[in-house]
Amino acid sequence: MPHSLGNRYQLQQPLGTGGMAVVYLARDLMLERAVAVKILKQDFSTDDSFRERFRQEARAAANLSHPNIVTVHDFGMDGDNFYFVMEHMPGKDLKTIIRERGRFPIKEALNLIIQAAEGLGYAHRAGLVHCDVKPQNFLVSPDQQLKVTDFGIARALSTIHPEEKSDVIWGTPQYFSPEQASGLAPSPASDVYSLGVILYEMLTGRLPFISDNAEELARMHREDDPIPPRRINPQIPDRLEKVILKVLSKEPSARYRTADQFARILKTLMLEIVEQTTIPPQPNNVDSQSATSYVPPRVTLNPQTSKPTYIPSTNNEPIEQTKPFDWITILLGLGAALAVGGLIPFGLYVWFTLSGQ
Repeated sequence: MPHSLGNRYQLQQPLGTGGMAVVYLARDLMLERAVAVKILKQDFSTDDSFRERFRQEARAAANLSHPNIVTVHDFGMDGDNFYFVMEHMPGKDLKTIIRERGRFPIKEALNLIIQAAEGLGYAHRAGLVHCDVKPQNFLVSPDQQLKVTDFGIARALSTIHPEEKSDVIWGTPQYFSPEQASGLAPSPASDVYSLGVILYEMLTGRLPFISDNAEELARMHREDDPIPPRRINPQIPDRLEKVILKVLSKEPSARYRTADQFARILKTLMLEIVEQTTIPPQPNNVDSQSATSYVPPRVTLNPQTSKPTYIPSTNNEPIEQTKPFDWITILLGLGAALAVGGLIPFGLYVWFTLSGQ
């Protein structure tokens, strides 16, 4: 491992390794901050065409600025080392957390996937497809903020033609879409499919398709239907299961077209689940009369974290209540009116009589 890159980035320790690169914790000596540096493995960095493609993709990724995407600061070449520099985010990748915990609570899983979908949706609007959506590429901080990383193999949508077919399969076999398994060009709907696989895994504790053979996995993605997740975890709401099975459709046109659409659907489901499972607290010091006027808090989603927020109502505000008619009082009033009305002709009679005398 080199000690520094570009006379600026001082490498400190490895953070992880993947199929095409090694990531190091480093120190940016110019700006005096911690960064993550990804260095391509020699097998790739010596290939001129690959380096040029990777340089273009790194430049495109560097233009993405979103709270749920890891920021790319810089990229360059130092000797035989091709590298790019990203923000360092403390925490763990989502795959590590899944291995440690197994199934996730529904609201926690939705919170994390909503964040991932919003980050990917922003990239889709910028014309980029991630192509390798998997939990290893989702970093989760201790306060549950998620950021998508490794747009290194993303390709601009403007360079992808629908009729394109390649012998190279982009993505990871456990998570790639049926069209990627067929060697077809990926689209935003391909990233949505991969998000569905991750959500399925988080809620059931297992992948929808399992095999030790990459070719068999590819076939299963293309041809087999997943086990409905509610059979594995009955706590999954029926509507959420339908959404998961929709994004796992074999045809891209049958899924949500972009991650933004998927995020909006999941936010709606999150609100419904929160409202159904939340019993609003009632103050202990209210009497029976004031208890009838108690107003429960409203539930909304924090747009930054996608977590539920409770907006309390104030009991100081007057609350209009409908009261039943008091029929006894009404009848007594009518009787009094008739009695008074009857005195009028009697009074006139007396007046005329006295006047005649």
